[in-house]
Amino acid sequence: MIVIEDRLSDSPYVERVWRSYSQRSGLFTSIAVTQFDLVIEKLEGKYRIFLHGPETKATQAYCPPEGEWLGILFKFGTFLPKFPPSRLMDAAISIPGASSRSFWLNSAAWEIPTFENADTFVERLATEGIVRREPLVENILYGQPNALSLRSAQRHFLRATGMNLTASRQIERARYATTLLRQGQPILDTVFEAGYFDQPHLTRSLKRFIGQTPAQIIEQNPQLSLLYDTTPLGFDTIELFNPFDTTQGVRNGQSREDYAQRYVR
Repeated sequence: MIVIEDRLSDSPYVERVWRSYSQRSGLFTSIAVTQFDLVIEKLEGKYRIFLHGPETKATQAYCPPEGEWLGILFKFGTFLPKFPPSRLMDAAISIPGASSRSFWLNSAAWEIPTFENADTFVERLATEGIVRREPLVENILYGQPNALSLRSAQRHFLRATGMNLTASRQIERARYATTLLRQGQPILDTVFEAGYFDQPHLTRSLKRFIGQTPAQIIEQNPQLSLLYDTTPLGFDTIELFNPFDTTQGVRNGQSREDYAQRYVR
């Protein structure tokens, strides 16, 4: 139904750029995501621009036929001061058009970007102060020290992301588990690798954030929205999520087999 292509970005503000087109109309599952997108939609030759906010749960969405979309997925901790994440949460805001190939943003007309020049477009937005990044978010994710009190740090984190750290970790862990399952990882190993307590814990999380059970995800039916290869919160390791990390001793020295016998049912 929907064909999706995406690429990583070198921009400090952009996670990745994606584009898609629909072969026919139908429903798909829009899965939870911690970041927001700038989305350009082309239907029947006409463009519409949206800011699509973070999603805290999976929902069903309708895909019209013969549509084209371009999306810029911003990095976690990047935000538009005029459209704070709290305003975008579980919502989409339409951006008015200035012409057939441009739109209004912060009282200026901007040419619609392409898949190839999206990074340059965002750099121009950042130069004008339209896009900003809260460095404290990355410090918190990596456990780096900062000069703020705990309450102040939490307030800055919430302002830049629209959600607290626990909620963001839950969403990214579910997305990571989904990636593992779709890559052929057995359910038991996915429970272990993604740091869930047991299989029912995994199932509840996936039904809430992905809208499917582990079995449905393995079958890859119905279609999901953009799901790219990921580790929780973009780390190369999953230590923040996984209390059973082998480098630290699996739950007080347990082996994977002990874990499977005692915690997965």
